[in-house]
Amino acid sequence: MLIELHIRNLALISRADLEFYTGLTVLSGETGAGKSILIDSINLALGAKAGKDVIRNGSEYAYIELLFSIDDEEKIKKIRALDIEIGDEGLLIITRKISFQRSVMRVNDEAVSVNKLKRLTGILIDMHSQDEHRSLMDPVHQLELIDLYAEDETAPLKARIRDLLKEYDEVNLMLSDIPSAQLRLREIEILKYEIDEIEDAQLKADEEAELVSQVKKLKNASRIIEMLNRAAFILEENEFSEAAAKVREAAAYDKSLSEIASQLDESEIIMSEALHSLNAYISDFEYDGNEFERLEKRLDLVRRLQDKYSDDIDEIFNMLEEKKERLEFLENFDVKRNDLIQKKNSLRQMLDQVCMQLGKKRREAAGMLSENIIKELKDLNFMGVDFKIDFGNLKEYTKTGNDSVEFMISTNPGQPRKPLRHIASGGELSRVMLAVKTVFAGNDEADTLIFDEVDAGISGRTAQRVSEKLCIIGRKHQVICITHLPQTAAMADHHYLIAKHTDGVDTETDIEYIKDERIVNELARLLGGSRITEAVYGTAREMKTLADKFKVELDLKG
Repeated sequence: MLIELHIRNLALISRADLEFYTGLTVLSGETGAGKSILIDSINLALGAKAGKDVIRNGSEYAYIELLFSIDDEEKIKKIRALDIEIGDEGLLIITRKISFQRSVMRVNDEAVSVNKLKRLTGILIDMHSQDEHRSLMDPVHQLELIDLYAEDETAPLKARIRDLLKEYDEVNLMLSDIPSAQLRLREIEILKYEIDEIEDAQLKADEEAELVSQVKKLKNASRIIEMLNRAAFILEENEFSEAAAKVREAAAYDKSLSEIASQLDESEIIMSEALHSLNAYISDFEYDGNEFERLEKRLDLVRRLQDKYSDDIDEIFNMLEEKKERLEFLENFDVKRNDLIQKKNSLRQMLDQVCMQLGKKRREAAGMLSENIIKELKDLNFMGVDFKIDFGNLKEYTKTGNDSVEFMISTNPGQPRKPLRHIASGGELSRVMLAVKTVFAGNDEADTLIFDEVDAGISGRTAQRVSEKLCIIGRKHQVICITHLPQTAAMADHHYLIAKHTDGVDTETDIEYIKDERIVNELARLLGGSRITEAVYGTAREMKTLADKFKVELDLKG
């Protein structure tokens, strides 16, 4: 779970250090105080796009740091599969530094890509904002929810569909790649020519380098012999033997010269051998004009084929095999086409069968999911709600099968069900989202759930029910919620108050952990508006007492 958040120089926040705990944590404060900046800071640390305007005025950079504690072995395995190492204490530190020049993201002090960070995010944290509400209205996302609800049964079938569909698409591509009779004959003619051209050349690996070396040698034959004859003459003129004899005579009078005499003797032997080798090379060297012409023609051929096909000889051989396969396919077109059609039909039958199995599992899961969502919606004060998941079939196969779904709902008795996306009320949509999240609370991989005003647009008894739901989810997950509702704030296990102040020159957002009477004061502010009376304070205290009683009873139920 998320245990610490540190912010420096972000928007209106110059410095903030927050600790988070299990249960339900709320963030409250006046409108415009900067509550959303906290959520934005977490999003930024997790890879959201950042403009330079997020840097606090007068600062050179903005910095966000998230500290997570992970004690689930399965999560640790998934994180390590991303090539991210976790220490023995199970701590994971995500940081992001945003400057005017660049933005750097790190995990445990190692730089990471946005893509990897987003994959990590799915394991650690689940963000719920107005965008998430909109995604709930998307039929594609609705289908994903059904598959998640029955993941153990749907995942293997979806994997099988993906494999079959890949093969099915390959067969379709091959069938669509068959040219007309006239073009087929033309392609056969070209393929035969190219196959013969490559095979007749009898290319060899690294042949070009060897040919270049041989051509260079013959092209410069006369210069080579000229230089070698001069070298031989120089060696013959150097009287090493006479010099060695004189040093040996001197060594008779000074033994220290013996080593020099030996060196000269060795040099004489080496020079003699070198001279012998040079004379042998010169004697054996022959310039063959026909051979030179043959080598040049061969080099031209190799280079022409490399220009036409590939610089890599091995790649040319691979192309040769592909051309032979294509030629064999075109020459046996009728048989191959019939084989492909049969294979396509067979794959289609298998796809139909697996899609039917998947559809059956989805419909079974949808029935149970609908019942659970209705139960949760009624708990959220949708007393006459009618909810159902409608199914249809797509004309074509997709990686998720051929099912289409639509969440249908009626929030008023006697009214027909309509697609969820047609719900106009933000408050209703927020409650549907919360109901779905409650149903999936046990399935959600992330330990930390963040709600950005999930209780917006509601009040009264409905607000009380929503606050209770958030509290219930908080018993299975760490829940962090921005709220304007006193009911939700009263239900919090932990409370941060966010306030904005100005000295007339600069504006800054402060974040403070509050408890006891400070919480009552904040509840009174949320309840009373501009004028807070003793009666409002009394209501606030009673609201906090009732919320604490609800949590005690909830914990006793287990």
